Amino acid sequence: MYIKITKTKFDKKYIWHPYTSIIKPLKCYNILNAKGSILKLSNGINLIDGMSSWWSCIHGYNNVLLNKAINKQIKRISHIMFGGFKHIEAIKLCNNLINLTPKKLQYVFLADSGSVSIEVALKMSLQYWQAKGEFREKILTIKNGYHGDTFGAMSVCDPINSMHNIYRKYLPQHIFAEPPKCKFNEIWNENDINSFKFLLKKYSKKIACVILEPIIQGAGGMKIYNPMYLKKVSLLCKKYKILLILDEIATGFGRTGKLFAYEYAGIVPDILCLGKSLTGGYMTLAATITTKKIAYTISNSKSGCFMHGPTFMGNPVACSVANANIKIINKKKWIKKVQYIENYFKKKLIPLIKSNKILDIRILGAIGIIETINFIDINKIQNFLINKGVWIRPFKKLIYLTPPYIIKKRELSILINSVISIFGN
Repeated sequence: MYIKITKTKFDKKYIWHPYTSIIKPLKCYNILNAKGSILKLSNGINLIDGMSSWWSCIHGYNNVLLNKAINKQIKRISHIMFGGFKHIEAIKLCNNLINLTPKKLQYVFLADSGSVSIEVALKMSLQYWQAKGEFREKILTIKNGYHGDTFGAMSVCDPINSMHNIYRKYLPQHIFAEPPKCKFNEIWNENDINSFKFLLKKYSKKIACVILEPIIQGAGGMKIYNPMYLKKVSLLCKKYKILLILDEIATGFGRTGKLFAYEYAGIVPDILCLGKSLTGGYMTLAATITTKKIAYTISNSKSGCFMHGPTFMGNPVACSVANANIKIINKKKWIKKVQYIENYFKKKLIPLIKSNKILDIRILGAIGIIETINFIDINKIQNFLINKGVWIRPFKKLIYLTPPYIIKKRELSILINSVISIFGN
């Protein structure tokens, strides 16, 4: 059936966008093209991007090196099934990832998206224990977490406070410790680990793994916690011989000021999940990286293999642009850029705490978070900011900024000043 209708009306009437209603949808803006940190709408308006397309476009849009990698690869082969075939771009990527991460992490499973990499990590831990002859069905995590939208990932998101609480009756019941209260730069309070320690000890024979977002909890509330908490978690996991999964999908590749957020705690996980900016935000691709012990235990099990295999696993085009992204990362120019963004955020945003509309200000690397006292009218705030020439996507009580690392000083100034003007300052 062909529906004759204008493109704008068609989108509003028939297309479902993320986390919005089909009846009363949030307003969507028609994007024409993008370059650097600038998004150009079809009506001619230019917007400074404060979101990096949900953390992912760290080098901005239309990057010459990333474009070149995609164009070169697509002339060779756009896709091939990974079952029974190998190709140079996947081999290069896995080698690059092994070289970027600690020596302990040596075996790479390439997946389609961040959520799928979490599914893979959870399945790895469950199959690991099954291979050892133990049935461990529980997973320990902390409240306020977010790990993705698929069912396994949802089961380790906060069961009450997350956007997925409506599914909680359909999900397996896992174990949730109280979240850490000590903030990033606060003096460590040993009591902060008590809830986690108690639950890990109590259920140690049932727990297959622990999963956490290192240092910053993303969509679950944008909380930035003390690195000592993560270090204590790692020590407890080693004590009870529980696998530790770290979800670096949002934080990986420099967003926090370190290449990976777990570096703040000086630890190494048993399984690491990467996504989002793995391809510089160009294409969907993720990776789950694990240890020889886990890989060999699973491979020596009754099944003889790891039971997972996405259709688009190891897509050559995605792998090629990921390799180009890592080449940019390895030049380390992002370090100074992220440091500049962090310093500018601190200079301009911290004074906002005086406002009677703001509860808290949190900053780490190229992440700036304003938590308001009252819930935000998203449509109203977005319209206001678009009139200022910037793009930010608030949610609940949070206005957060994750701009591309390559954002220009003038663009960053306009972005921050536009946010400040929301509060009448």
